[in-house]
Amino acid sequence: MAIASQERKPVSERRVIGNVVRGSIGNLIEWYDWYAYTAFSIYFASAFFPAGDQTAQLLNTAGIFAVGFLMRPIGGYVLGRFADQFGRRNALTLSVVMMALGSLLITVTPGYGTIGVAAPVILLIARLLQGLSVGGEYATSATYLSEVATPHKRGFYSSFQYVTLISGQLVALGLQIVLQQVLTDDQLTTWGWRIAFAVGAVGAIVVMWLRRGMDESESYQQEKTKSRERGTIRVLLQYPKECLIVVGLTLGGTVAFYTYSTYLKNFMVNTSHIDKGTVTWINFIALAIFMGVQPLAGRLSDRIGRRPLLLFFGIGGVIATVPLLSILSGTKNPIVAFLLMMVGLSIVTGYTSINAIVKAELFPTKIRALGVGLPYALTVAIFGGTAEYVALGLKKAGVESLFYWYVSACILVSLIVYWTMRETSTSSELEKTT
Repeated sequence: MAIASQERKPVSERRVIGNVVRGSIGNLIEWYDWYAYTAFSIYFASAFFPAGDQTAQLLNTAGIFAVGFLMRPIGGYVLGRFADQFGRRNALTLSVVMMALGSLLITVTPGYGTIGVAAPVILLIARLLQGLSVGGEYATSATYLSEVATPHKRGFYSSFQYVTLISGQLVALGLQIVLQQVLTDDQLTTWGWRIAFAVGAVGAIVVMWLRRGMDESESYQQEKTKSRERGTIRVLLQYPKECLIVVGLTLGGTVAFYTYSTYLKNFMVNTSHIDKGTVTWINFIALAIFMGVQPLAGRLSDRIGRRPLLLFFGIGGVIATVPLLSILSGTKNPIVAFLLMMVGLSIVTGYTSINAIVKAELFPTKIRALGVGLPYALTVAIFGGTAEYVALGLKKAGVESLFYWYVSACILVSLIVYWTMRETSTSSELEKTT
């Protein structure tokens, strides 16, 4: 029988905030480490691969990045299952330990000139660990933040997952800007890039200590006392509709997010022909604003529901994507480019601010982390991770504008899901035990 959440022992708002902060800081460090690899790859590529063609070195580095991306579904499965079986706090701690090990390996590994082929092998192992970590981090942190949040503020608190995700990207970019100012290119290439990964490793160790002090979610504590199967594929298969909803609502959101938050930087340089330095600042300021509006949108969803925001993203994305990217492709004005990027990110906020809580509200406690993590990670790996490759492939073929329609089509698929799915905030599994 379902038991209303208000019958549970109340938790002070201060305690809730403390748990959210610990979980969110860990998420920031995880994503900082993930993005530091791409931010500094131009400097460390020559250290891990044979001397010669820089393009070949960067391609090898990008290949290892892609392998790390493909590890995310495995991380979603392994750590999602671990979180359902052994607790959210334990899974979050394990996740950040793997990220710390990955960053530490990259920091201390000698170059190709010293240890030969072992250098890229160790880099691959480190990236595999980071891929596992970040794949499991999403599922577990989305589940944890949703479960420990104060009822009627779940949208607000869970939105901090994307606040810290974007923060990690901004911190990596900010450190790169600082190091570029204080070190020469030769120093950055020789040893300076290691500073970025050392910062990530130390930060992850600090977070590991902080996370050990988090409270386990009450939902999980109640569930683990029951003698029933948890966190297995067999249990997950009992919720096929919910899994398909996760895939559908993620598809358009992840393609749009990676298009506007990551690919647009290259788009402005290669297609709009705006100066690289100017583009860096456009992206930094736009992402900082984007980060700041996530809690506002999350709080709004607590008042009006999740579906209105998802529908705002779906309808806005379908209608506006082609015009936005078409106009951006033809402008060299940095102010116009910034405003166009902000319009795109504002629309995407309808998805990013609440996607974690919507997924968590679909599944009961016994399968929540795995249910959120595995379908999401598979969808992101297949569609989000390939968005830039699709865009560049179509550009190379001379039909770049088809990418605009591709993004719109992906959002349209999600819009159909948003239109037909239930309002999760009023029928949330988070408000029940089963």
